[in-house]
Amino acid sequence: MTPPTHPSRRTVVTALGAAGFVALPAWPGTAHAADGPVLDTHPATEPSGTHVRDVGGTNVVFRYGVVLPAFDGWRTHEPTREYLSLDRRWRFRFDPRNQGLDESWQSPDLDDRAWGLIDVPSAWDLLDTPGFGSQTGPFGKGTAFADGYAWYRTVVDVPASWRARHVRIAFLAAGYSAEVWLDGVHLGKHEGANSPFALPVGGALRPGTRQTLAVRVFRRASYTDYTATTPQPVTDDHEIPYKPVDYWPYAGLTRSAWIEAVPRVTVAKLLVAGANGRVEARAIVENHGDSDFDGWLTLDPGRESGARPAVVPARIAARSAGVVRVSVGVPRAPRWSPAAPHTLTARATLTARRPSGPRVDTLSTRYGIRELTTEDAQLRLNGKPLFLKGLNWHEETAAHGRAMTPAEYDRELGHITAVGANFIRNCVYNRHPYVYDWADEHGVLVMDDIDTMWLNTAQEKLQTERYGLARALALTMAWNQHNHPSVILWCLQNESEIDPEGAPVYRAWLADMKAAVKAVDLTARPVTWASNTSNDPAFDLADVIGFNEYFGYFYGKDADLGPTLDAVHAKYPGKPILITENGTWSVAGTHGPDTTEGTEEWQAARFTAHWTQVAERSEFVAGFTYWVLKDYKQRAGYNQSYNGISVMGLLTFGEERPKLVHEAFRKAVNPRS
Repeated sequence: MTPPTHPSRRTVVTALGAAGFVALPAWPGTAHAADGPVLDTHPATEPSGTHVRDVGGTNVVFRYGVVLPAFDGWRTHEPTREYLSLDRRWRFRFDPRNQGLDESWQSPDLDDRAWGLIDVPSAWDLLDTPGFGSQTGPFGKGTAFADGYAWYRTVVDVPASWRARHVRIAFLAAGYSAEVWLDGVHLGKHEGANSPFALPVGGALRPGTRQTLAVRVFRRASYTDYTATTPQPVTDDHEIPYKPVDYWPYAGLTRSAWIEAVPRVTVAKLLVAGANGRVEARAIVENHGDSDFDGWLTLDPGRESGARPAVVPARIAARSAGVVRVSVGVPRAPRWSPAAPHTLTARATLTARRPSGPRVDTLSTRYGIRELTTEDAQLRLNGKPLFLKGLNWHEETAAHGRAMTPAEYDRELGHITAVGANFIRNCVYNRHPYVYDWADEHGVLVMDDIDTMWLNTAQEKLQTERYGLARALALTMAWNQHNHPSVILWCLQNESEIDPEGAPVYRAWLADMKAAVKAVDLTARPVTWASNTSNDPAFDLADVIGFNEYFGYFYGKDADLGPTLDAVHAKYPGKPILITENGTWSVAGTHGPDTTEGTEEWQAARFTAHWTQVAERSEFVAGFTYWVLKDYKQRAGYNQSYNGISVMGLLTFGEERPKLVHEAFRKAVNPRS
């Protein structure tokens, strides 16, 4: 497959003097421009132009020429804003010959009445795929294997009141990439199947009229022939992941979407860090108007914080972004912990002229007061050592793929707490915002991941030095999940290649992503990754050493794990160690001796052998993360006899029925409990 053209759309901002403002640069559909340096070490050509700017001493993430905004609109509606949901039935058409652009399928004049229909959110994989959730269904059949381009179209009635508003279109996910048009005006392109994005509509908006929204979604084929004995992979060096991986690459508009109209002077993002009896907040304010804004910002740290709202001046130059910093003492605020997951709600309110003047905009966010540290080879929360009894999990169900309903999330995540786990790894991509809110409320700790799985040295170099998509994914992960107290670890990659001759490339890639997340995380969460080896040449860069191990399954013996952990600890005595993956497999209902591979007994015994060696070393091992909660779907060139279902879970895929390892995991005693 020939890699697609990736034109550079790098956007930059310019500081406007000592006030700490930055000008809002141009993007298609906007009416202003600026030039200047960016903070990134290398140029990037990924299509969103994601980068960081120092705004008055706070690092701010910009994308599509504006501040990357909060995505709470899927859940909460601010009283100063207007929302138009795009969760509805859209017109839909596959475009296997890539003719849509030539035939202007993005045009508002196109007659699309003969097109099919699809729900948003949903995955087009399940439109017409017989037996998708069954182990005996026909592999290689149906829309689950429809790759290439597909188009979505819908009509929206734009309120006339939006003439004085800044308007953006938000998508929580589009797999793998998406381009968006409003009435034929191209708004932008996004890459990354599992990260949200928001496109400013600028001059394309015509308030008081009916307009056509068109989205072209692309998914690369995994193989040239899915049913071949030796399938040939399809790759693209610019994409992440760049080759087939062993989870299902669900396609389409798989999460909610909406249009959000905000005031021209607006709180784009509210960063909150609560620790040691204080709340440190950064309100990133955009002024899309032609006049300077001179007003006030009130930060309410929440009813249970025990503190009064703080009021500070807010002066933002026209066509600029600025940061308003607020620090509030909250000595009586309850701490967040797994045993007592107290969350608070902070609200920033902009007012004009005086603190009690006309309300301009509001933005609220949930957060928690907690202290997270790594010291003496331990990961500590509120001063107490943690041991993470964890599970990897994939975000999918047999009924809806990755477009899960709230009820499905509740059931799925409830499986995690039912077995006594206190930790989940979001392998190997960001989840729906519902998941982070759920974890905050239920006291479950989270390691958040991005899609950087199985890159080789060439891709690591490409992403670091030219394309920048890996950095963009890392930045947006830390920015979007910043305020969630449940998120305690940033994971930078999974099992990517470490070529002995390319080790400097590998280290530079990891250092680049680490610098990105550290730049925007006010809480300085630890950084780790899921290495494919316990002898990773970059472990000195990690705050927590993380590696996947499959002793006794893919290599070595079960008993090799303990000595390996001892050796890693001896080399890095001050760093906590986390097993980011370990597991085996069984076919549900297959029973026999625990020495017979593939039986439920064998899978359960292998877990117990590994768990025991880890738990015995809890003074320097911070946890164990089992692979995986539930059997899962993948299009890789194996498990085709099970309809692409990998059978490594505690539970089966479709029925979510427990295997013997489920009970073994439940009975495993957390050594720190």
